[in-house]
Amino acid sequence: MQVILLERVEKLGQMGDEVKVKDGFARNFLLPKKKALRATKANREYFQTQKAQLEAHNLKLRSEAERIADKLNGKTFTLIRQAGDRGQLYGSVSPRDVSTAITEGGFTVDRHQVHISTAIKAIGLFTIPVVLHPEVKVNITVNVARSEDEAERQARGENVLAERTEAEEAEAAAEAVFEEGAGPAGETEEGSAET
Repeated sequence: MQVILLERVEKLGQMGDEVKVKDGFARNFLLPKKKALRATKANREYFQTQKAQLEAHNLKLRSEAERIADKLNGKTFTLIRQAGDRGQLYGSVSPRDVSTAITEGGFTVDRHQVHISTAIKAIGLFTIPVVLHPEVKVNITVNVARSEDEAERQARGENVLAERTEAEEAEAAAEAVFEEGAGPAGETEEGSAET
């Protein structure tokens, strides 16, 4: 299907370009979202009459997005999630979770603007692109951790998993020594208390 783009669409073209796309993509995405018009004679004439207004509207939206991008670019947002000993999350972090964290941070971002290429299923620092406008993209950092303390340590660059396992091993060893020492002493105390 031939369509006329009403705004820039990534990997497809600029505003005003007439491109051939698959029928399903046009019917299910471009046309309902008002990103394109069918390339008919009437729509070509309509686009020519509305071109100046569409470009002005696009420029306004773009300048607004650039203003927000200056403030948002490079920001770090923390997400606290439950995870196992080795850092594996119980579930995953979705674009909705990230957009909620950004909104709580003072920026209005829709979940469709957050592009997570691979699912986040472990704790750590992740760089995620946020598309504020088809021509404005920024990167943010998402710090996924089990607690606020762990998030701060991760932000400083510490490897929380390696230290945590060493600490757990030392703690387990200390508990084993304590239990061995307390076992016989506990028995003697109980024995002496009974007599």
